[in-house]
Amino acid sequence: MMLFRNRLFLLPLCLILLWGCGYHLAGKETHSPPGVRSVAIPTLKNQTLEPGIEIHFTQAFLRQFIQDRRVNVVDRKEADSILEGTIKTFYLLSSSYDKAGFATEFQTVVIMDIALKRRNGEILWNERDLLERAWYRTSPSAIASEDNKQNAIQKVAESVAERIRNRFFYNF
Repeated sequence: MMLFRNRLFLLPLCLILLWGCGYHLAGKETHSPPGVRSVAIPTLKNQTLEPGIEIHFTQAFLRQFIQDRRVNVVDRKEADSILEGTIKTFYLLSSSYDKAGFATEFQTVVIMDIALKRRNGEILWNERDLLERAWYRTSPSAIASEDNKQNAIQKVAESVAERIRNRFFYNF
């Protein structure tokens, strides 16, 4: 009988301790600004001569925020906040050469500005001159080289989108 009473006493005690110790589900805490429960991510602006580069970046941002699920990604008219960006610079630098002096590897460099605004236009934060780079190998086939370049651009886009998502949720 005494053993039964001890168990009845221990169960509520354990529950109180568990609730009181600050236990919470990992991955749900966020430091985004108050009142921001949704975000719109319009197509980024492309100020470079690289056609279609804005598509890689816009899709990468959408993927990061949709997969995260801590805020709803919605249309601009319904959003609490808007994540806008401009790709200002894109260039290629040759970084290694073969014996004949032909480039065998290139570095893709992207510089961009990103801003998070409330629907009323108030700027919550912005990142200016955000730089990211990736390398890719060339190929004797022009098609393969272009594919490698597009993959490098995609890698840069994913890296920037992840950095901005982390800034949105953790570095406010």
